[in-house]
Amino acid sequence: MHSLKKYLSVNPEVKEALINRQPVVALESTIISHGMPYPQNVETALNVEKIIRENGAIPATIAILQGKLTVGCTSAQIEYLGKKGLAVTKASRRDLPVLLSRGEDGATTVTTTMIGGAMAGIKVFATGGIGGVHRGAETTMDISADLEELAETPVLVVCAGAKSILDLGLTLEYLETRGVPVIGYGTEELPAFYTRSSGFKVDYRMDTPKEIADAFRVKLHCGLRGGMLVTNPIPEEYSMDPEYINRNINEAIEECNRLGIHGKQTTPYLLDKIQKLTGGDSLKANIQLVYNNARLGAKIAAEL
Repeated sequence: MHSLKKYLSVNPEVKEALINRQPVVALESTIISHGMPYPQNVETALNVEKIIRENGAIPATIAILQGKLTVGCTSAQIEYLGKKGLAVTKASRRDLPVLLSRGEDGATTVTTTMIGGAMAGIKVFATGGIGGVHRGAETTMDISADLEELAETPVLVVCAGAKSILDLGLTLEYLETRGVPVIGYGTEELPAFYTRSSGFKVDYRMDTPKEIADAFRVKLHCGLRGGMLVTNPIPEEYSMDPEYINRNINEAIEECNRLGIHGKQTTPYLLDKIQKLTGGDSLKANIQLVYNNARLGAKIAAEL
């Protein structure tokens, strides 16, 4: 991975923070270009950075800009990604060689944000939800590259669980097979993105950022490959009714199958459809859970 460094551009503030062993939290850019409409996407991204600063860490939004893996986007670059929106390629690991060689732009998914963060020396990454095993994966083999990256790359990922558009049971099975510890922050149950519960158990419950940081530090010291997944439930007041949200998810999935949408188009399509079906409530929930994860990510980074 080291020869990738010639394609790496680290913001001076982020570089200095890492040299001085200050806490830094990585942030993805797919949420900006593909996760929300403009201008909410830019507003949310800048608020997330502000929350991380308020909690004692330095934010590093990661994106591919003109063929460079950029760690620590400026507000002008965030604005650019937000306005360009879906015209920016959603970039996973497989897209890196092509985008870098062509000098193009890309919005980093969980996978590529982990890659960029690890290359720069960032250990903590806060996001909304991770990808996982899609429903029906036993026939489609549709499994997110995020899970594979968690098995390989030493970054701690804070999320609100996996989106309930996925098969959560199979997602947990896959993570267990690949040796990724799944931690519930203040909970024994895997949160399901829009809702606080899923009916599935996490591996361990931890109640403080220090406890989480200690476990991850040991993982790094022992040279155990891969990352750690910390699942942080959406705050109670923004949690959606599970029955209501699942009904809308099922409707969106049926339409998705009817239209033959698959691969990396699936998640953005489903999230957009669910947002329309819920009259924008799902977007509000999405924004709040990202803020919540940013707070926790900054606290864990400070402990680490």
